[in-house]
Amino acid sequence: MQTWLKISLVLCFFGFLKEIRPSEPFIYEFLIGEWRNITSDEVTQYKPLIIVLGLSGIVVWSMLIWTKSLLELQILEIFYGTFMAAEVAYYTYIYAKVPTEFYQQVTSHTRAAILTGRALSAILGQFLVSFHVMDYMQLNYISLAALIAATIWAILLPNVPKSIYFHRMLEENQRLTAGKYKTAFSLMKKHFVDSFSNKYVLKWSIWWALSTAGFIQVQTYMQPLWTAIKPNADNIYNGAVEALLTLLGAGGALLAGCLKTDWKHKGELVLSLCSITGGALMLLSSQTEEVMVSYAGYVGFGAIYHFMITIASSEIAKYILEDSYGLVFGLNTLIALLVQTFLTLCFVSGDLGLALDPRDQFLTYGFYHIVIATLYIVIGLASWIQSRRSRPV
Repeated sequence: MQTWLKISLVLCFFGFLKEIRPSEPFIYEFLIGEWRNITSDEVTQYKPLIIVLGLSGIVVWSMLIWTKSLLELQILEIFYGTFMAAEVAYYTYIYAKVPTEFYQQVTSHTRAAILTGRALSAILGQFLVSFHVMDYMQLNYISLAALIAATIWAILLPNVPKSIYFHRMLEENQRLTAGKYKTAFSLMKKHFVDSFSNKYVLKWSIWWALSTAGFIQVQTYMQPLWTAIKPNADNIYNGAVEALLTLLGAGGALLAGCLKTDWKHKGELVLSLCSITGGALMLLSSQTEEVMVSYAGYVGFGAIYHFMITIASSEIAKYILEDSYGLVFGLNTLIALLVQTFLTLCFVSGDLGLALDPRDQFLTYGFYHIVIATLYIVIGLASWIQSRRSRPV
């Protein structure tokens, strides 16, 4: 077996293990349940939305199991932020270990591993809850065990002997440490300028960041909305819904990889249509009295996101330097998290923001995506007018 494929499989198994968290589709019900003395308002107003992975995952699920107070829950969320932030390292690690010609294959492998883990996790959680094998509290033990196994497995990953920005200088000149760091940051700056001065990369990166922020916000606060639509429900299908969304998302990602489309000319149109459709589904979810309609809206919204984020990622990657993948997608992720934090402070937090109820929150998220669609309609029209003017008479 070739070395690059071995590394890819080792990393994929880690990605698969870390996604076995069957408690996540039911985390809201767990937090407001009998195991903690926390109200639904306290949960939705203090749950931070900073995406990120690592050893902190063990701390997070240990605290979920063995702590009780709201203050401890807030401290837990700091570790959850670290846990989610390390996701960027998971994707960029593979580029430092694998030759450039295999980037497309290993990216496909790692994404498939994560989606498979998420789908299996959601199906397992739904099965255990529906058949009363475990309650919401007990699901956390499976999540904790899987994260411990993933962390142990991570120790087996090969070390990265170099950094994209720091190692190459050491090889070439063996300069002093101060000079090494100066040159490294100069190279970083060059990659940043080269990448984001490209209008095409900038256009797709803005959509990538804004839509990712919206998706994370929707995914995080969907459970409170379902509880508001159907309080005290006997049958909760959160796990089944998450599994279906993940499987459709995987199918959408595969479809996006097979399409042969001129995205330079049709990109704004497709981005606008997908954003406005996602916004409409969120508006529908915010107003419906049927939880099944909201389930369907969430699945459709997620499938559209996974389809378009795959296209956006590939289009960005086509027009940036190979060594700057981690820098560009890391910055895009940072912007997404800042936007998401802003949305949380404005519409969820009761200390600084409006503390909207779940229905009003999702009404806002629907209009948020419609604003994104409007932005890209304007960009598309501007590009079309510019191209018309540039044509020879």
